[in-house]
Amino acid sequence: MSRRLSLSQRLTLVFTAILLLCAIAACSVQLYNSSQFGNAMVQRLSAGLAQQIVNREPLLDAQGGVNRQTLKTLFDRLMTLNPSVELYLISHDGTIVADAAPPGHIKRQQIDLAPLRAFLDGAAWPVYGDDPRSQDKQKVFSVAPVLLNGNLHGYLYIILEGENLNALAESAWHKALWSTFLWSLLLVALFGLLAGTLVWYWVARPVRQLTAHVQGVDQDSISAIRQLAQQPLQADGSNEVAILRNTYIELARKIASQWDQLSDSDRQRREFIANISHDLRTPLTSLLGYLETLSMKADTLSPEDNRQYLAVALRQGHKVRHLSQQLFELAKLEHGGIKPQLEPFAIGELIQDVAQKFDLAIETRRLTLKVEIPRALPLLNADVSMIERVVTNLLDNAVRHTPPGGTVMLRVWQENERLQVEVADSGPGVDEALREALFQRPSALSAQSVRENRGGLGLLIVRRMLELHGGSIRLMEASAGACFRFFVPL
Repeated sequence: MSRRLSLSQRLTLVFTAILLLCAIAACSVQLYNSSQFGNAMVQRLSAGLAQQIVNREPLLDAQGGVNRQTLKTLFDRLMTLNPSVELYLISHDGTIVADAAPPGHIKRQQIDLAPLRAFLDGAAWPVYGDDPRSQDKQKVFSVAPVLLNGNLHGYLYIILEGENLNALAESAWHKALWSTFLWSLLLVALFGLLAGTLVWYWVARPVRQLTAHVQGVDQDSISAIRQLAQQPLQADGSNEVAILRNTYIELARKIASQWDQLSDSDRQRREFIANISHDLRTPLTSLLGYLETLSMKADTLSPEDNRQYLAVALRQGHKVRHLSQQLFELAKLEHGGIKPQLEPFAIGELIQDVAQKFDLAIETRRLTLKVEIPRALPLLNADVSMIERVVTNLLDNAVRHTPPGGTVMLRVWQENERLQVEVADSGPGVDEALREALFQRPSALSAQSVRENRGGLGLLIVRRMLELHGGSIRLMEASAGACFRFFVPL
């Protein structure tokens, strides 16, 4: 059944139950304290009653004997004067010697003397003693020793709250109890209603508003999430409902941001596929065209034309293979298919080896290659093959774009905890239209001329390899030519 109750109803029920328990506990404590206080006052006021009777009335004869009939008459007369008391004569061992109780009212003939002695020794009130008219009850009393010739012969034991007084008190107590119970229920109902109203206003209402926003997320998807993400955060850091609301808003903002990133990634993926399809389609079309020409006109073409057509077809085939290899390598780098195998090595020796691979190209194009490598360079902990691929790609681009007689500069130096490498050339440089998208995937929205001149995927692969090492690459401003600089953490 509790599952069917709303949050405000549950909290109201809890508060009402707590108030009811508190009211019952308070009433119980109050009645107990009132009973203890009343008993203590009765015992205090009547503490000397037994001693006064012992002093005024002859309870024993000269020989120490007890006339039960005489004592019963005396006890009847005293109880008539004060109906709330019950008188008993107790022997020195606790046995009831005389009483004025009606026949059958005495339930036990032996009284525990320890409370009597505690009373006579001045114990704190109230002190409770055995009630002869009950098997297990104890009541406040007054007691005095009965002496004869200085010797103890017994005790005058007076129950201060007798059966008649108890009957009247019990009736009054029941009325007071019912009155207290009814007033407690009324106060609990009023305070429960007040607590329910406050709970609804301060707790349930904000939670319902938040629930309405969250339910709207299921109904209207991303638009509801964006609407929730646009709401301002509350500054109250001690309010749990406000914290929950802020958490939902931050979650909505994160979901909206991730949605935008996914949408942009999906858009880039579609553009990338379209661009690669275009880049592959162009050389494939040329390749198929020349092959069809050779197939259809093989008998009419001269040997020189055959060689020319085959050379063009072969060149286009190599271009398709190179582009497909780059695409496959980039896909593995971006999706974690390739992990750098770190090992310490000397970056200077690696650069010298890479530079030697371009000796023939540099000599053929009559270029000048300047390499500046300090001697005291620390070992670099990185993937040797990846760093070699990065330097080779940049140096290859510099050699291909530098006109005959130009200069290619390759510098290495340490800067803080990074190893900096710079490759510069004296070529025409990079067009302004290509600078922003130089390290990005080609876009289908870019101009056709820009797409044709931007090159392949080499720089994308270089950037991804450096990112796997925690490094980066950028195009530096240069007065002439192009200057690429990358760093790798030591």
